[in-house]
This record gives sequence, structure tokens and C-alpha cells, in this order.
Amino acid sequence: MAESVYNLVAVAPVSQPKAPMFRSSIPSDLPPTASTFHAPGSSNPAISNINGLANGKIVRDRSHAEFGRCPGSYSNEPSKFVKKMSRSFSVPTLSEVKRTNPDQLKPVVVRESRFKGVGGPPKKGEAPVMNLVTSKNFIVANAVEAILAAPSKTQTQAKDYLKKDDYGKVPKYLTSIKREIQTEYEYIRQFQEKEMAEAGPSTKVMPEEERAKLCEGLKSKWEAVNTAYQANTHLTVLDTEGKVRNKTWYEAELTQLETDIAKMSKKNIQVNLDR
Repeated sequence: MAESVYNLVAVAPVSQPKAPMFRSSIPSDLPPTASTFHAPGSSNPAISNINGLANGKIVRDRSHAEFGRCPGSYSNEPSKFVKKMSRSFSVPTLSEVKRTNPDQLKPVVVRESRFKGVGGPPKKGEAPVMNLVTSKNFIVANAVEAILAAPSKTQTQAKDYLKKDDYGKVPKYLTSIKREIQTEYEYIRQFQEKEMAEAGPSTKVMPEEERAKLCEGLKSKWEAVNTAYQANTHLTVLDTEGKVRNKTWYEAELTQLETDIAKMSKKNIQVNLDR
């Protein structure tokens, strides 16, 4: 190291460029192995990864290869059932087609009318032309008409229903219904009268001799019951339950006989023949 003026000047250090970071081609989640014992029928790895070329799973998925799944795994799940329209689809409506796929409504082939430039519609007796189509877009035409149309007048005040023409009047449909009901009642009344006329009279007047005979018989029975009643109630003491029951029966029998005698004492007694 001889003396030199260059030694007085500081030498700038030379920086070495850094090598790029090493990136392995083997996936980070792949477990490395160097085993050569990988029989297919064992639980050992099926392949070896000595040189790092394995991109799949080292160990196969053999969850139930021999013994099957655990008990209960083959049962149907309640949440996985065949739902309605899961294997088919419904035909979309016209509004849905216009909203989602309006091009589907356009005609494939547009035929020109044979009356164009000929001079008017077909004559009488001529067969009409079928499958006539037009190139007019009715959706756009309706939209333009709606945009250019004048706004409708809105009603600012509430509608007075008391000033209607038919306010307070019976509706026409109620009148027709009442007429039908009245017709049905009239038909039923005529039918009943016809049945009564065909059946004949259901009552007749009791003859006077028979009425007097029945009245005398009721009076005789009343005298007999009254005599027994007087003997059993006034001459003895009601000290037993049987005597009390007999007294009650005699009183009810006398009351019924008096009612029958009063009815038979009237004139023109009608007898019901249906009984």
C-alpha cells in the first residue's frame, strides 16, 4: 500500500442486488411425505411426494368404504323434500314475458298484406286471409299515447251520495227477487189447496144424539169418581202416603172430567177424522 492521493477520497460501497424470494411450486396445504409404502388397500398415502409433483390429496377419502355410514345417516332429511314446481316450471304470463323478454313476442316472419296498394278490403264472398301480422309495436305506441294524452280531471271534493238519482229507491234486483218469492208462495198455496180438495174434508160434525149420550156418560163417571173421592178423603184421615196419592189422583180425574163435560156441552162439535 503505497502512498497515493486517491487514498484520501472515500470509496463508495458496492451494494449487492438481493435475490428474489424463493416460491415453492408445492401447495402450502399439501402435507409432504417421503413414504414409499402406499398400498392401495391400506390407509397409507396412495402416492408419494418425494419430488414434490403431487397436486392432489395424498390420503384418499375412505369415510365409509367398508362398513358403511353410521346408523341413522341413510334416513331422509326433513329439510330435503321434493317441493312444488321443483322439477318443472310454470308458463310465464304475458306481462312477465313483456317485462323480461319482449323480443319473444315479435313475429318471426312478417307477411305483407295482399290488399296493400290493391284498393281496399276483400269483396263479399272472398275467403279472408289468415295469419295476418303487423310490424307495429303496440307497447311503444301505447306508451307514446299515454305520454301525449291530456291529464284527466281529478275530483277535488268528496262525492255526495245523497244526490244520486236512485238514492232512497228500492233496487230493481230486490223487486224481481220479491216477485219470484211471491210467485213461489202462490204456487205452494195452490198446491196445498189442491191436496186438501183431493183428500176431502178432515172433520165432521158430531151428531146430537151421540153428543148427548157421551155427555151423560161423562156425568155418570163424574158422580162415581166424586162418590169415591168423598168416601176416601173426607171420612178417613190422610195418614199414609197411599191415601195422599189417591186423593191427588181423584182430584185430577174430577178436573179432567169437568173439562170434558164442559166441551161436550157445546153445540156443533167437530170431530177430526185424521186421528
